[in-house]
Amino acid sequence: MSTPESWPGEKPAPEEDEEAVGGYDGVTAVEPDEDEEPDELDEDEEAEEAEDDDSEEDTGDGDEPELRLAGHAPGELDLPDDVDLLEGEARGTRRGVGIVASRFNGDITNRLLESALAELDKAGVSRASITVMAVPGAFELPLAAMALAKTRRYACIVALGCVIRGETAHFDYVAGEAASGLQLAGLETGVPVAFGVLTVDSLQQAMARADKGAEAVRTALEMADLFSQLRATAQAR
Repeated sequence: MSTPESWPGEKPAPEEDEEAVGGYDGVTAVEPDEDEEPDELDEDEEAEEAEDDDSEEDTGDGDEPELRLAGHAPGELDLPDDVDLLEGEARGTRRGVGIVASRFNGDITNRLLESALAELDKAGVSRASITVMAVPGAFELPLAAMALAKTRRYACIVALGCVIRGETAHFDYVAGEAASGLQLAGLETGVPVAFGVLTVDSLQQAMARADKGAEAVRTALEMADLFSQLRATAQAR
């Protein structure tokens, strides 16, 4: 009794000379038969295709509108002439400037500190009125900033540090608590505290942003000058 080539309901084995396309192992391309005529489209399908072609032709030259993204550079407010405006400037102050700096990731923090001191020199702040307080890491920055602010010797505080994302959730806790703690130090004391802490994914990103210390100094000096104007205005009235 001979064995049948295929059992009822069983698909025949594929031909050995079939070729896979696309470079994917185990994927076989199914190509249409050259002798087979394509199915004719009914009237509704032809109308839909005609509408699609018209919509593509109506797009003009195909240029999409350019999206303008908002930049991070500070801008100016457009206010009416009859509205009083208080606005600070990043200039020197008669009171001192406190800097809290993290020793962790010291190579980056040193670059931040260097750019911060250079910006203070440019603003006319003497080195004698600058105090730098070093702390172990970014998590300790808020407590140090609070302590300096409570002395009332400093017009503003600049916090410098660097937190680089790792493989655990440690980054989220440290970066988040540092940000909220520094904001709390400013809110509770009324002394401006500038956030100069880098929160990055890699060392390369941190190196590219090492000049952010100068930006934090400008923010702190501007807020200190703004608060000084506010006090003077309140006393005059």
